[in-house]
Amino acid sequence: MHDQHRTPPTALTQRVERLREVALAEPRVEAVLLYGSWSTGEADALSDLDAYVYLAEDLDGREFVSRVAPVRLAYTNLFGILAVVFDDLMRGEFHFDPGSAIAEIATWKGMIHLPDPDAAVLVDRTGRLTEAVRPLAGFVAPDPAPTAEQLMGELANWTLMTAHVLARGEAARAHAALATMVSPHQLKLVRLLRGSTAHWLTPSRALEADLPGRDAARHTATTGSAEPAEVRRALEDSWTWSRELSREAADRWGVDLPEDLHEDIAKLIG
Repeated sequence: MHDQHRTPPTALTQRVERLREVALAEPRVEAVLLYGSWSTGEADALSDLDAYVYLAEDLDGREFVSRVAPVRLAYTNLFGILAVVFDDLMRGEFHFDPGSAIAEIATWKGMIHLPDPDAAVLVDRTGRLTEAVRPLAGFVAPDPAPTAEQLMGELANWTLMTAHVLARGEAARAHAALATMVSPHQLKLVRLLRGSTAHWLTPSRALEADLPGRDAARHTATTGSAEPAEVRRALEDSWTWSRELSREAADRWGVDLPEDLHEDIAKLIG
């Protein structure tokens, strides 16, 4: 199984400590919360530096981050997050929010897991952040039956869409749909069935360590190049596996299985 308590690499540890120093020296920063692999004890030499920076007053995020280390790239990504690349090629993502946004952390329950809140809270001048993240220490596993039913629906729906796109001759789009629309739900269902939900939000993370080899091999079979024949082969393998997982989930948790729909999708793909 995946080691959940590895020692963080020196470079990342030093960068985190520098972020703490810069934040404490900046009176406009109320609190800093780390997330990602650092907060789950899984950081390694390739990990990013990801943080929420809560502000008492507005400040220039790019200038603030440049105090942590020299920056080679900085831009606001499509999610409104400041994405940076430091001089040593370490990546970073920084949310800059008003201190009032700390109250929104209460809505993260069941979606975000911070097993060690003390490690995640880097700076907290008022104590509000520490109090807000404590409920996130306990992991809330998804309720199996309704979650399986939802995932089974997602798999049928997105596989059908992918089949339609491929039939239209859009192999590149079908290839992308398999990776972004079908695969994440497929991996969540297999994790649910195997009782391995620790990486629920990013189900491909540590897949090779978390899941049996046979599942990793089945996942590999659902991938391929964007050549039309390869996409069709991957789609067929993907739907075969989705049907097997759906049947296993239906038998285990008493969820209705739309056999007729599943067979019609198989005929369309084949």
